[in-house]
Amino acid sequence: MNYPKIGIRPVIDGRWGGVRESLEAKTMSMARQAADLISSTLRYPDGKPVECVISNTTIGGGAEAALCADQFGRENVVATLSVTPCWCYGSETFDMDPKTIKAVWGFNGTERPGAVYLAAVMAAHTQRGLPAFAIYGHDVQDVDDTTIPEDVKDKILRFARASVVVGWIRNKSYVNFGSVSMGIMGSYCDVSMFQKTLGIRAEFVDMTEILRRVMLEIYDPAEYEKALNWIKANCKEGFDVNAGKNLPDVIRRSKYIPAGQDWEFIAKMTLVMRDILYGNPKLADLGWKEEALGKNAVAGGFQGQRNWTDWLPNADFSEAILASSFDWNGIKAPTPFATENDTLNGVSMIFGSLLTNTAPCFHDVRTYWSPEAAERVSGIAPSGIAENGFIHLINSGATALDGSGAAKNGNGENCMKPWWDVSEKDIEAMLGATDWCRANYEYFRGGGFSSHFKCDAEMPVTLLRVNIADGLGLTLQLAEGYTAVLPEKMHRALDLRTDRTWPTTWFVPRLTGCGAFKDVYSVMANWGANHGVTVYGHIGADLITLAAMLRIPVTMHNVDASRIYRPHAWASFGTENLEAADFAACKHYGSLYN
Repeated sequence: MNYPKIGIRPVIDGRWGGVRESLEAKTMSMARQAADLISSTLRYPDGKPVECVISNTTIGGGAEAALCADQFGRENVVATLSVTPCWCYGSETFDMDPKTIKAVWGFNGTERPGAVYLAAVMAAHTQRGLPAFAIYGHDVQDVDDTTIPEDVKDKILRFARASVVVGWIRNKSYVNFGSVSMGIMGSYCDVSMFQKTLGIRAEFVDMTEILRRVMLEIYDPAEYEKALNWIKANCKEGFDVNAGKNLPDVIRRSKYIPAGQDWEFIAKMTLVMRDILYGNPKLADLGWKEEALGKNAVAGGFQGQRNWTDWLPNADFSEAILASSFDWNGIKAPTPFATENDTLNGVSMIFGSLLTNTAPCFHDVRTYWSPEAAERVSGIAPSGIAENGFIHLINSGATALDGSGAAKNGNGENCMKPWWDVSEKDIEAMLGATDWCRANYEYFRGGGFSSHFKCDAEMPVTLLRVNIADGLGLTLQLAEGYTAVLPEKMHRALDLRTDRTWPTTWFVPRLTGCGAFKDVYSVMANWGANHGVTVYGHIGADLITLAAMLRIPVTMHNVDASRIYRPHAWASFGTENLEAADFAACKHYGSLYN
Protein backbone atom coordinates (compact mmCIF):
# COMPACT_ATOMS: atom_id res chain seq x y z
CA MET A 1 0.00 0.00 0.00
CA ASN A 2 1.19 3.52 -0.83
CA TYR A 3 0.61 5.06 2.59
CA PRO A 4 -0.22 8.78 2.96
CA LYS A 5 2.90 10.37 4.39
CA ILE A 6 3.87 13.49 6.28
CA GLY A 7 6.57 15.45 4.44
CA ILE A 8 9.09 17.32 6.61
CA ARG A 9 10.55 20.46 4.99
CA PRO A 10 13.71 21.78 6.71
CA VAL A 11 13.65 25.49 5.78
CA ILE A 12 16.78 27.61 6.17
CA ASP A 13 18.26 31.08 5.65
CA GLY A 14 19.62 30.93 2.11
CA ARG A 15 22.68 33.17 2.63
CA TRP A 16 25.88 31.20 2.06
CA GLY A 17 29.15 32.38 3.50
CA GLY A 18 28.67 31.61 7.16
CA VAL A 19 24.93 31.94 7.84
CA ARG A 20 23.46 28.92 6.05
CA GLU A 21 26.37 26.64 6.92
CA SER A 22 25.97 27.39 10.63
CA LEU A 23 22.29 26.44 10.54
CA GLU A 24 22.36 23.19 8.54
CA ALA A 25 22.82 20.85 11.51
CA LYS A 26 20.19 22.54 13.68
CA THR A 27 17.63 22.68 10.88
CA MET A 28 18.05 19.04 9.87
CA SER A 29 17.98 18.04 13.53
CA MET A 30 14.58 19.70 13.92
CA ALA A 31 13.34 17.81 10.84
CA ARG A 32 14.55 14.46 12.18
CA GLN A 33 13.08 15.20 15.62
CA ALA A 34 9.67 16.00 14.13
CA ALA A 35 9.72 12.88 11.98
CA ASP A 36 10.75 10.68 14.90
CA LEU A 37 8.02 12.16 17.10
CA ILE A 38 5.32 11.47 14.52
CA SER A 39 6.47 7.97 13.55
CA SER A 40 7.05 6.83 17.13
CA THR A 41 3.67 8.11 18.36
CA LEU A 42 1.10 7.75 15.60
CA ARG A 43 -0.13 4.75 13.64
CA TYR A 44 -2.15 4.26 10.51
CA PRO A 45 -5.56 2.61 10.92
CA ASP A 46 -3.97 -0.75 10.03
CA GLY A 47 -1.53 -0.42 12.94
CA LYS A 48 1.62 0.46 10.96
CA PRO A 49 3.64 3.47 12.23
CA VAL A 50 2.97 6.67 10.32
CA GLU A 51 5.67 7.32 7.73
CA CYS A 52 7.48 10.63 7.28
CA VAL A 53 9.60 11.79 4.37
CA ILE A 54 12.33 14.35 5.01
CA SER A 55 13.42 16.59 2.16
CA ASN A 56 16.73 15.49 0.66
CA THR A 57 18.08 18.99 1.21
CA THR A 58 17.39 22.01 3.33
CA ILE A 59 15.28 24.60 1.55
CA GLY A 60 16.80 28.06 1.20
CA GLY A 61 14.92 29.25 -1.85
CA GLY A 62 12.61 28.45 -4.73
CA ALA A 63 14.91 25.98 -6.51
CA GLU A 64 15.23 23.74 -3.47
CA ALA A 65 11.52 24.13 -2.71
CA ALA A 66 10.79 22.77 -6.20
CA LEU A 67 13.16 19.82 -5.67
CA CYS A 68 11.39 19.04 -2.42
CA ALA A 69 7.99 19.24 -4.13
CA ASP A 70 9.15 16.80 -6.82
CA GLN A 71 10.42 14.39 -4.15
CA PHE A 72 7.20 14.58 -2.14
CA GLY A 73 5.10 14.17 -5.28
CA ARG A 74 6.58 10.70 -5.74
CA GLU A 75 5.98 9.71 -2.10
CA ASN A 76 2.22 10.33 -1.66
CA VAL A 77 2.83 13.15 0.81
CA VAL A 78 -0.56 14.35 2.02
CA ALA A 79 0.68 17.03 4.44
CA THR A 80 3.86 19.00 4.93
CA LEU A 81 5.45 20.27 8.12
CA SER A 82 8.03 22.97 7.48
CA VAL A 83 10.53 23.41 10.32
CA THR A 84 13.09 26.13 10.92
CA PRO A 85 15.17 27.70 13.70
CA CYS A 86 15.76 30.97 11.88
CA TRP A 87 14.70 33.64 9.44
CA CYS A 88 14.04 32.33 5.91
CA TYR A 89 12.66 33.83 2.71
CA GLY A 90 8.93 33.35 3.18
CA SER A 91 7.31 33.20 -0.26
CA GLU A 92 10.45 31.62 -1.75
CA THR A 93 10.54 28.70 0.65
CA PHE A 94 6.93 27.95 1.52
CA ASP A 95 4.93 24.95 0.30
CA MET A 96 2.76 26.23 -2.53
CA ASP A 97 1.25 22.89 -3.57
CA PRO A 98 -2.53 23.45 -3.29
CA LYS A 99 -3.08 19.73 -2.70
CA THR A 100 -1.11 19.39 0.52
CA ILE A 101 -2.18 20.30 4.06
CA LYS A 102 0.39 22.62 5.60
CA ALA A 103 1.98 23.48 8.94
CA VAL A 104 5.08 25.44 9.95
CA TRP A 105 7.08 25.03 13.15
CA GLY A 106 9.19 28.08 13.92
CA PHE A 107 11.69 27.53 16.73
CA ASN A 108 11.18 29.95 19.63
CA GLY A 109 14.72 31.13 20.26
CA THR A 110 16.16 34.63 20.55
CA GLU A 111 19.48 33.91 18.80
CA ARG A 112 17.70 33.63 15.45
CA PRO A 113 14.32 35.15 14.48
CA GLY A 114 12.30 31.96 13.96
CA ALA A 115 9.20 33.81 15.12
CA VAL A 116 9.72 36.51 12.51
CA TYR A 117 9.88 33.90 9.76
CA LEU A 118 6.81 32.13 11.10
CA ALA A 119 4.83 35.36 11.05
CA ALA A 120 6.10 36.23 7.57
CA VAL A 121 5.36 32.84 6.06
CA MET A 122 1.89 32.73 7.68
CA ALA A 123 1.19 36.06 5.99
CA ALA A 124 2.33 34.55 2.70
CA HIS A 125 0.14 31.52 3.14
CA THR A 126 -2.88 33.66 4.00
CA GLN A 127 -2.34 36.14 1.19
CA ARG A 128 -1.85 33.36 -1.37
CA GLY A 129 -4.95 31.47 -0.24
CA LEU A 130 -3.00 28.48 1.08
CA PRO A 131 -4.01 28.23 4.75
CA ALA A 132 -1.41 26.71 7.09
CA PHE A 133 -1.21 25.76 10.76
CA ALA A 134 1.27 27.76 12.85
CA ILE A 135 3.38 26.01 15.51
CA TYR A 136 5.38 28.14 17.93
CA GLY A 137 6.42 27.17 21.44
CA HIS A 138 5.13 29.14 24.40
CA ASP A 139 8.54 29.52 26.05
CA VAL A 140 11.87 30.71 24.65
CA GLN A 141 14.47 27.96 24.21
CA ASP A 142 18.23 28.14 23.96
CA VAL A 143 19.61 27.60 20.49
CA ASP A 144 21.33 24.36 21.50
CA ASP A 145 18.19 22.96 23.15
CA THR A 146 17.19 19.89 21.13
CA THR A 147 14.01 19.05 23.03
CA ILE A 148 10.54 19.57 21.61
CA PRO A 149 8.35 21.40 24.15
CA GLU A 150 5.12 19.67 25.13
CA ASP A 151 2.89 22.34 23.60
CA VAL A 152 4.79 22.03 20.31
CA LYS A 153 4.50 18.24 20.42
CA ASP A 154 0.77 18.54 20.97
CA LYS A 155 0.30 20.71 17.87
CA ILE A 156 2.60 18.63 15.66
CA LEU A 157 0.78 15.44 16.60
CA ARG A 158 -2.69 16.96 16.29
CA PHE A 159 -1.79 18.25 12.83
CA ALA A 160 -0.29 14.93 11.76
CA ARG A 161 -3.07 12.80 13.25
CA ALA A 162 -5.79 14.69 11.38
CA SER A 163 -3.72 14.85 8.19
CA VAL A 164 -3.35 11.07 8.16
CA VAL A 165 -7.14 10.72 8.32
CA VAL A 166 -7.52 13.06 5.34
CA GLY A 167 -4.95 11.08 3.38
CA TRP A 168 -6.23 7.66 4.45
CA ILE A 169 -9.79 8.21 3.20
CA ARG A 170 -8.82 9.94 -0.05
CA ASN A 171 -9.78 7.92 -3.14
CA LYS A 172 -11.41 5.19 -1.08
CA SER A 173 -15.11 4.32 -1.23
CA TYR A 174 -18.21 4.58 0.88
CA VAL A 175 -20.35 1.57 -0.06
CA ASN A 176 -24.12 1.98 0.07
CA PHE A 177 -25.79 -1.39 0.55
CA GLY A 178 -29.26 -0.55 -0.66
CA SER A 179 -30.73 2.92 -0.54
CA VAL A 180 -32.83 5.02 1.83
CA SER A 181 -34.16 3.50 5.04
CA MET A 182 -37.59 4.68 6.18
CA GLY A 183 -37.18 8.22 4.91
CA ILE A 184 -34.11 8.95 7.04
CA MET A 185 -32.43 11.95 5.40
CA GLY A 186 -28.95 10.78 6.37
CA SER A 187 -29.59 7.72 4.17
CA TYR A 188 -29.68 9.90 1.07
CA CYS A 189 -26.12 9.55 -0.16
CA ASP A 190 -24.83 12.96 -1.24
CA VAL A 191 -22.36 11.90 -3.92
CA SER A 192 -21.05 15.42 -4.45
CA MET A 193 -20.32 15.85 -0.73
CA PHE A 194 -18.36 12.61 -0.58
CA GLN A 195 -16.34 13.58 -3.64
CA LYS A 196 -15.68 17.27 -3.08
CA THR A 197 -15.42 17.46 0.70
CA LEU A 198 -13.87 14.09 1.58
CA GLY A 199 -12.30 12.86 -1.66
CA ILE A 200 -14.29 9.62 -1.33
CA ARG A 201 -15.99 7.70 -4.13
CA ALA A 202 -19.61 6.74 -3.49
CA GLU A 203 -20.39 3.15 -4.50
CA PHE A 204 -23.85 1.61 -4.71
CA VAL A 205 -24.57 -2.08 -4.24
CA ASP A 206 -28.15 -3.30 -4.45
CA MET A 207 -29.13 -5.50 -1.52
CA THR A 208 -29.94 -8.26 -4.01
CA GLU A 209 -26.19 -8.65 -4.51
CA ILE A 210 -25.97 -10.00 -0.97
CA LEU A 211 -28.68 -12.52 -1.81
CA ARG A 212 -26.93 -13.49 -5.04
CA ARG A 213 -23.69 -14.24 -3.24
CA VAL A 214 -25.43 -16.14 -0.46
CA MET A 215 -27.47 -18.25 -2.87
CA LEU A 216 -24.60 -18.91 -5.28
CA GLU A 217 -22.20 -19.54 -2.37
CA ILE A 218 -19.81 -16.75 -3.34
CA TYR A 219 -17.91 -16.80 -0.07
CA ASP A 220 -15.08 -18.81 1.48
CA PRO A 221 -16.76 -22.02 2.70
CA ALA A 222 -13.98 -22.76 5.20
CA GLU A 223 -14.26 -19.33 6.76
CA TYR A 224 -18.04 -19.65 6.84
CA GLU A 225 -17.74 -22.80 8.94
CA LYS A 226 -15.22 -21.07 11.20
CA ALA A 227 -17.47 -18.01 11.64
CA LEU A 228 -20.60 -20.08 12.30
CA ASN A 229 -18.85 -22.28 14.88
CA TRP A 230 -17.47 -19.18 16.60
CA ILE A 231 -20.92 -17.59 16.69
CA LYS A 232 -22.51 -20.69 18.19
CA ALA A 233 -19.75 -20.96 20.79
CA ASN A 234 -19.55 -17.28 21.78
CA CYS A 235 -22.77 -15.43 20.95
CA LYS A 236 -25.26 -16.46 23.60
CA GLU A 237 -28.90 -15.86 22.83
CA GLY A 238 -30.89 -13.58 25.09
CA PHE A 239 -34.46 -12.52 25.62
CA ASP A 240 -37.04 -13.43 22.93
CA VAL A 241 -39.55 -10.61 22.86
CA ASN A 242 -41.77 -12.62 20.50
CA ALA A 243 -42.38 -15.50 22.88
CA GLY A 244 -46.05 -15.98 23.69
CA LYS A 245 -47.28 -13.34 21.25
CA ASN A 246 -50.18 -14.02 18.91
CA LEU A 247 -48.67 -12.30 15.90
CA PRO A 248 -50.84 -11.12 12.98
CA ASP A 249 -50.92 -13.25 9.86
CA VAL A 250 -49.03 -10.67 7.79
CA ILE A 251 -46.08 -10.99 10.17
CA ARG A 252 -46.14 -14.77 10.48
CA ARG A 253 -46.24 -15.16 6.68
CA SER A 254 -43.34 -12.75 6.16
CA LYS A 255 -40.50 -14.70 7.77
CA TYR A 256 -38.72 -16.39 4.87
CA ILE A 257 -35.67 -17.90 6.62
CA PRO A 258 -36.76 -20.37 9.33
CA ALA A 259 -35.90 -19.11 12.80
CA GLY A 260 -33.62 -22.08 13.39
CA GLN A 261 -31.50 -21.10 10.38
CA ASP A 262 -31.10 -17.39 11.14
CA TRP A 263 -27.50 -17.70 12.34
CA GLU A 264 -26.44 -19.62 9.23
CA PHE A 265 -27.87 -16.93 6.98
CA ILE A 266 -26.45 -14.11 9.11
CA ALA A 267 -22.95 -15.62 9.08
CA LYS A 268 -22.99 -15.82 5.28
CA MET A 269 -24.40 -12.31 4.98
CA THR A 270 -21.63 -10.93 7.19
CA LEU A 271 -18.89 -12.58 5.15
CA VAL A 272 -20.45 -11.30 1.94
CA MET A 273 -20.69 -7.73 3.23
CA ARG A 274 -17.05 -7.74 4.32
CA ASP A 275 -15.92 -9.20 0.99
CA ILE A 276 -17.84 -6.56 -0.95
CA LEU A 277 -16.19 -3.84 1.10
CA TYR A 278 -12.61 -5.07 1.02
CA GLY A 279 -12.38 -7.93 -1.44
CA ASN A 280 -11.13 -11.43 -0.72
CA PRO A 281 -8.45 -13.27 -2.74
CA LYS A 282 -10.04 -16.61 -1.77
CA LEU A 283 -12.96 -15.75 -4.08
CA ALA A 284 -10.61 -15.64 -7.06
CA ASP A 285 -9.47 -19.16 -6.20
CA LEU A 286 -13.14 -20.18 -6.36
CA GLY A 287 -13.51 -18.61 -9.82
CA TRP A 288 -15.12 -15.31 -8.77
CA LYS A 289 -12.41 -12.91 -9.92
CA GLU A 290 -14.48 -9.74 -10.18
CA GLU A 291 -15.99 -10.29 -6.75
CA ALA A 292 -12.53 -10.89 -5.27
CA LEU A 293 -11.54 -7.26 -5.90
CA GLY A 294 -13.98 -5.60 -3.51
CA LYS A 295 -14.84 -1.90 -3.52
CA ASN A 296 -11.72 -0.37 -1.89
CA ALA A 297 -13.95 0.73 0.97
CA VAL A 298 -13.21 2.88 3.97
CA ALA A 299 -16.77 2.53 5.26
CA GLY A 300 -20.26 1.42 4.32
CA GLY A 301 -23.85 1.22 5.43
CA PHE A 302 -26.79 -1.15 5.11
CA GLN A 303 -30.33 0.01 4.34
CA GLY A 304 -32.06 -3.00 5.88
CA GLN A 305 -35.37 -1.53 6.84
CA ARG A 306 -37.70 -2.24 5.38
CA ASN A 307 -37.21 -3.87 1.98
CA TRP A 308 -34.81 -6.40 3.48
CA THR A 309 -35.93 -6.79 7.08
CA ASP A 310 -39.60 -7.26 6.19
CA TRP A 311 -38.71 -10.80 5.06
CA LEU A 312 -35.03 -11.55 5.75
CA PRO A 313 -32.92 -11.54 8.96
CA ASN A 314 -31.69 -8.10 9.95
CA ALA A 315 -28.03 -7.11 9.74
CA ASP A 316 -27.63 -6.10 13.39
CA PHE A 317 -25.01 -8.80 13.99
CA SER A 318 -23.21 -7.94 10.75
CA GLU A 319 -23.16 -4.24 11.55
CA ALA A 320 -22.07 -4.78 15.16
CA ILE A 321 -19.26 -7.22 14.40
CA LEU A 322 -17.95 -5.23 11.43
CA ALA A 323 -17.68 -2.14 13.63
CA SER A 324 -16.13 -4.05 16.55
CA SER A 325 -12.40 -4.51 17.12
CA PHE A 326 -12.57 -8.29 16.67
CA ASP A 327 -14.43 -11.12 14.98
CA TRP A 328 -14.00 -14.90 14.57
CA ASN A 329 -10.45 -14.33 13.25
CA GLY A 330 -9.36 -12.35 16.33
CA ILE A 331 -8.52 -8.66 16.56
CA LYS A 332 -9.00 -6.47 13.50
CA ALA A 333 -9.39 -2.85 12.54
CA PRO A 334 -13.00 -1.69 13.09
CA THR A 335 -15.07 -0.94 10.01
CA PRO A 336 -17.20 2.21 10.16
CA PHE A 337 -20.52 0.69 9.12
CA ALA A 338 -23.79 2.57 9.41
CA THR A 339 -27.13 1.14 10.48
CA GLU A 340 -30.02 2.13 8.18
CA ASN A 341 -27.35 3.32 5.73
CA ASP A 342 -27.21 6.67 7.49
CA THR A 343 -24.33 7.90 5.37
CA LEU A 344 -23.84 11.00 7.53
CA ASN A 345 -23.48 8.87 10.62
CA GLY A 346 -21.15 6.71 8.53
CA VAL A 347 -18.95 9.76 7.95
CA SER A 348 -19.09 10.47 11.68
CA MET A 349 -17.96 6.89 12.31
CA ILE A 350 -15.06 7.39 9.88
CA PHE A 351 -13.86 10.52 11.66
CA GLY A 352 -14.16 9.14 15.16
CA SER A 353 -12.75 5.71 14.45
CA LEU A 354 -9.77 6.81 12.36
CA LEU A 355 -8.74 9.50 14.84
CA THR A 356 -8.78 7.04 17.75
CA ASN A 357 -8.32 3.62 16.08
CA THR A 358 -11.10 2.41 18.39
CA ALA A 359 -14.50 1.02 17.51
CA PRO A 360 -17.18 3.58 16.55
CA CYS A 361 -20.51 3.06 18.32
CA PHE A 362 -23.67 3.88 16.37
CA HIS A 363 -26.61 5.20 18.44
CA ASP A 364 -30.05 6.66 18.31
CA VAL A 365 -29.90 9.90 20.32
CA ARG A 366 -33.15 8.74 21.78
CA THR A 367 -34.30 10.37 25.02
CA TYR A 368 -33.31 13.15 27.40
CA TRP A 369 -34.01 12.21 31.00
CA SER A 370 -34.29 15.14 33.39
CA PRO A 371 -33.43 14.40 37.04
CA GLU A 372 -37.09 14.96 37.90
CA ALA A 373 -38.40 12.57 35.24
CA ALA A 374 -35.85 9.89 36.13
CA GLU A 375 -36.82 10.08 39.80
CA ARG A 376 -40.55 10.04 39.01
CA VAL A 377 -40.23 6.88 36.90
CA SER A 378 -37.64 4.98 38.95
CA GLY A 379 -38.17 6.31 42.48
CA ILE A 380 -34.47 7.20 42.69
CA ALA A 381 -32.87 10.61 42.20
CA PRO A 382 -29.85 10.45 39.86
CA SER A 383 -26.52 11.30 41.45
CA GLY A 384 -22.85 11.61 40.56
CA ILE A 385 -22.13 12.61 36.99
CA ALA A 386 -25.79 11.90 36.11
CA GLU A 387 -27.24 14.31 38.68
CA ASN A 388 -28.11 16.98 36.08
CA GLY A 389 -29.78 14.55 33.71
CA PHE A 390 -28.54 12.30 30.91
CA ILE A 391 -29.26 11.13 27.39
CA HIS A 392 -30.29 7.59 26.46
CA LEU A 393 -28.17 6.37 23.55
CA ILE A 394 -29.73 3.22 22.12
CA ASN A 395 -30.30 1.79 18.67
CA SER A 396 -31.70 -1.25 16.92
CA GLY A 397 -29.09 -3.64 18.17
CA ALA A 398 -26.06 -2.90 16.01
CA THR A 399 -23.65 -1.11 18.33
CA ALA A 400 -20.01 -2.30 18.34
CA LEU A 401 -19.39 -4.64 21.25
CA ASP A 402 -16.51 -2.45 22.43
CA GLY A 403 -19.21 -0.01 23.53
CA SER A 404 -20.02 -2.31 26.44
CA GLY A 405 -16.91 -0.94 28.15
CA ALA A 406 -16.00 -4.46 29.26
CA ALA A 407 -12.34 -4.23 28.22
CA LYS A 408 -9.87 -3.15 30.91
CA ASN A 409 -6.68 -1.13 30.80
CA GLY A 410 -3.50 -1.75 32.78
CA ASN A 411 -5.01 -0.12 35.87
CA GLY A 412 -8.02 -2.43 35.80
CA GLU A 413 -10.33 0.35 34.60
CA ASN A 414 -13.06 -0.30 32.07
CA CYS A 415 -12.27 1.26 28.72
CA MET A 416 -12.23 0.96 24.97
CA LYS A 417 -8.88 0.33 23.28
CA PRO A 418 -7.14 0.85 19.95
CA TRP A 419 -7.85 -2.40 18.16
CA TRP A 420 -4.24 -3.57 18.23
CA ASP A 421 -4.23 -3.42 22.05
CA VAL A 422 -7.34 -5.59 22.48
CA SER A 423 -6.49 -8.87 24.22
CA GLU A 424 -8.16 -12.27 24.23
CA LYS A 425 -9.32 -11.50 27.76
CA ASP A 426 -10.93 -8.28 26.48
CA ILE A 427 -12.69 -10.17 23.71
CA GLU A 428 -14.03 -12.71 26.20
CA ALA A 429 -15.24 -9.88 28.44
CA MET A 430 -17.01 -8.05 25.62
CA LEU A 431 -18.69 -11.24 24.41
CA GLY A 432 -19.63 -12.08 27.99
CA ALA A 433 -21.23 -8.66 28.48
CA THR A 434 -23.35 -9.12 25.34
CA ASP A 435 -26.23 -11.39 24.53
CA TRP A 436 -28.06 -11.58 21.25
CA CYS A 437 -31.79 -11.08 21.48
CA ARG A 438 -34.06 -12.33 18.74
CA ALA A 439 -35.36 -9.39 16.75
CA ASN A 440 -38.85 -8.12 17.47
CA TYR A 441 -40.94 -9.54 14.61
CA GLU A 442 -43.31 -6.57 14.78
CA TYR A 443 -40.42 -4.38 13.58
CA PHE A 444 -38.24 -6.98 11.86
CA ARG A 445 -40.55 -9.50 10.22
CA GLY A 446 -37.58 -11.40 8.81
CA GLY A 447 -36.05 -11.98 12.24
CA GLY A 448 -32.37 -11.83 13.10
CA PHE A 449 -30.59 -10.97 16.34
CA SER A 450 -29.66 -7.71 18.05
CA SER A 451 -26.55 -7.08 20.13
CA HIS A 452 -27.83 -6.37 23.64
CA PHE A 453 -25.71 -4.98 26.46
CA LYS A 454 -25.60 -2.25 29.06
CA CYS A 455 -22.53 -0.02 29.03
CA ASP A 456 -21.54 -0.71 32.62
CA ALA A 457 -18.58 1.65 32.81
CA GLU A 458 -17.94 5.33 33.41
CA MET A 459 -15.74 6.23 30.45
CA PRO A 460 -14.71 9.42 28.65
CA VAL A 461 -16.34 9.50 25.22
CA THR A 462 -17.08 12.00 22.49
CA LEU A 463 -20.47 12.06 20.78
CA LEU A 464 -20.33 13.42 17.24
CA ARG A 465 -22.45 13.83 14.15
CA VAL A 466 -22.09 15.47 10.74
CA ASN A 467 -25.17 17.03 9.17
CA ILE A 468 -26.09 18.71 5.91
CA ALA A 469 -27.96 22.01 5.98
CA ASP A 470 -29.44 23.39 2.78
CA GLY A 471 -27.39 26.33 1.56
CA LEU A 472 -24.67 25.62 4.11
CA GLY A 473 -23.41 22.14 3.31
CA LEU A 474 -21.70 19.73 5.66
CA THR A 475 -21.36 20.71 9.31
CA LEU A 476 -20.00 18.96 12.41
CA GLN A 477 -21.27 18.94 15.97
CA LEU A 478 -19.71 17.20 18.95
CA ALA A 479 -20.12 16.80 22.69
CA GLU A 480 -17.38 15.52 24.97
CA GLY A 481 -18.73 13.73 28.01
CA TYR A 482 -18.94 10.45 29.91
CA THR A 483 -20.90 7.24 29.89
CA ALA A 484 -22.81 6.91 33.16
CA VAL A 485 -23.63 3.88 35.30
CA LEU A 486 -27.08 4.18 36.83
CA PRO A 487 -28.32 2.22 39.84
CA GLU A 488 -29.74 -1.07 38.55
CA LYS A 489 -33.30 -0.22 39.67
CA MET A 490 -33.17 3.09 37.79
CA HIS A 491 -31.54 1.51 34.74
CA ARG A 492 -34.23 -1.17 34.45
CA ALA A 493 -37.12 1.23 35.02
CA LEU A 494 -35.88 3.57 32.27
CA ASP A 495 -34.42 1.01 29.89
CA LEU A 496 -37.49 -1.21 29.77
CA ARG A 497 -39.66 1.70 28.61
CA THR A 498 -38.15 1.17 25.14
CA ASP A 499 -37.00 -1.94 23.26
CA ARG A 500 -35.40 -4.24 25.82
CA THR A 501 -33.47 -6.16 23.12
CA TRP A 502 -31.17 -3.27 22.20
CA PRO A 503 -27.85 -2.03 23.66
CA THR A 504 -28.01 0.91 26.06
CA THR A 505 -25.52 3.67 26.87
CA TRP A 506 -26.35 6.48 29.30
CA PHE A 507 -24.48 9.61 28.18
CA VAL A 508 -23.70 12.77 30.13
CA PRO A 509 -22.21 15.68 28.16
CA ARG A 510 -19.74 17.98 29.87
CA LEU A 511 -21.57 21.24 30.51
CA THR A 512 -20.09 24.71 30.07
CA GLY A 513 -23.04 26.75 31.33
CA CYS A 514 -23.66 28.55 28.05
CA GLY A 515 -25.12 27.99 24.59
CA ALA A 516 -25.98 24.44 23.65
CA PHE A 517 -24.10 23.23 26.73
CA LYS A 518 -25.85 25.26 29.39
CA ASP A 519 -27.67 22.05 30.42
CA VAL A 520 -28.16 18.48 29.20
CA TYR A 521 -31.58 19.28 27.74
CA SER A 522 -30.01 21.91 25.46
CA VAL A 523 -27.51 19.38 24.09
CA MET A 524 -30.38 17.09 23.12
CA ALA A 525 -32.46 19.99 21.79
CA ASN A 526 -29.66 21.23 19.52
CA TRP A 527 -28.60 17.83 18.18
CA GLY A 528 -28.96 17.79 14.41
CA ALA A 529 -30.43 14.35 13.72
CA ASN A 530 -31.79 11.17 15.27
CA HIS A 531 -28.40 9.43 15.18
CA GLY A 532 -24.93 10.00 16.59
CA VAL A 533 -21.64 8.19 17.16
CA THR A 534 -19.54 7.79 20.30
CA VAL A 535 -15.84 7.01 20.32
CA TYR A 536 -13.52 6.57 23.24
CA GLY A 537 -11.82 9.59 24.78
CA HIS A 538 -12.23 13.33 24.56
CA ILE A 539 -11.20 13.99 20.98
CA GLY A 540 -13.10 17.22 20.33
CA ALA A 541 -9.90 19.19 19.64
CA ASP A 542 -8.74 16.62 17.08
CA LEU A 543 -12.15 16.68 15.41
CA ILE A 544 -12.09 20.47 15.17
CA THR A 545 -8.64 20.38 13.55
CA LEU A 546 -9.75 17.70 11.08
CA ALA A 547 -12.91 19.64 10.26
CA ALA A 548 -10.87 22.75 9.49
CA MET A 549 -8.65 20.78 7.12
CA LEU A 550 -11.76 19.56 5.27
CA ARG A 551 -13.46 23.02 5.45
CA ILE A 552 -16.33 21.70 7.57
CA PRO A 553 -17.65 24.32 10.02
CA VAL A 554 -18.31 23.18 13.58
CA THR A 555 -21.74 24.24 14.76
CA MET A 556 -21.67 22.95 18.33
CA HIS A 557 -18.92 21.82 20.69
CA ASN A 558 -17.79 22.02 24.32
CA VAL A 559 -14.03 22.18 23.73
CA ASP A 560 -12.15 24.85 25.65
CA ALA A 561 -10.91 27.66 23.40
CA SER A 562 -7.31 27.03 24.46
CA ARG A 563 -7.44 23.57 22.81
CA ILE A 564 -8.86 24.71 19.48
CA TYR A 565 -6.28 24.44 16.69
CA ARG A 566 -7.12 25.69 13.21
CA PRO A 567 -5.10 27.20 10.34
CA HIS A 568 -3.60 30.59 11.14
CA ALA A 569 -5.64 32.21 8.36
CA TRP A 570 -8.82 31.65 10.39
CA ALA A 571 -7.72 34.60 12.57
CA SER A 572 -8.18 36.87 9.55
CA PHE A 573 -11.90 36.09 9.72
CA GLY A 574 -12.20 37.16 13.37
CA THR A 575 -10.71 36.38 16.76
CA GLU A 576 -13.56 37.18 19.13
CA ASN A 577 -16.33 34.93 17.80
CA LEU A 578 -14.45 31.78 16.79
CA GLU A 579 -17.57 29.97 15.59
CA ALA A 580 -18.45 32.78 13.17
CA ALA A 581 -14.84 32.95 11.97
CA ASP A 582 -14.86 29.22 11.33
CA PHE A 583 -18.03 29.48 9.25
CA ALA A 584 -16.64 32.38 7.25
CA ALA A 585 -13.28 30.71 6.60
CA CYS A 586 -14.81 27.38 5.55
CA LYS A 587 -17.17 29.17 3.18
CA HIS A 588 -14.36 31.28 1.71
CA TYR A 589 -11.91 28.44 1.08
CA GLY A 590 -14.56 25.98 -0.03
CA SER A 591 -14.41 22.21 -0.33
CA LEU A 592 -10.93 20.71 -0.27
CA TYR A 593 -11.40 18.86 -3.57
CA ASN A 594 -13.31 21.46 -5.56
